[in-house]
Amino acid sequence: MHVLTLFYDAHCGVCSRFRRWMLEQPAYVRLNFVPYDSPQALRLCPDLRHLRADEEIVVMGDDGSLWQGAAAWVTCLWALRDYREWSLRLATPGMLGLARKVVHWISSNRISLSALLRLKGDDALRAEVGAVACENGACALKP
Repeated sequence: MHVLTLFYDAHCGVCSRFRRWMLEQPAYVRLNFVPYDSPQALRLCPDLRHLRADEEIVVMGDDGSLWQGAAAWVTCLWALRDYREWSLRLATPGMLGLARKVVHWISSNRISLSALLRLKGDDALRAEVGAVACENGACALKP
């Protein structure tokens, strides 16, 4: 496997922060992030609308393999150089149950967590960055 495509919620602060964190990590494979509700997502994975991608992250391998929920999180960790060992631990039968509970809790509370932690989704951040005042060659966010 050479590429993982992660379908995520670009409106969610937790999801968007996770995307940025993953991109900062050294990875064994190329990581593509696509908002789950975009036309591109449906072109890449027509079955996405049936996978509850609005509730849990969905990851697709370049071979067409799909993972969702805890398995998707474990796959994300597997892709990262510094976290592959953790992914192998979490994939064991004894740990996968715990991973499922944690991932389900985060997924179920991600919008509240985003608000609590003041994390903005990619869409909100793009809107803020797009709202810049540029005068005399110097640009800044509008107050």
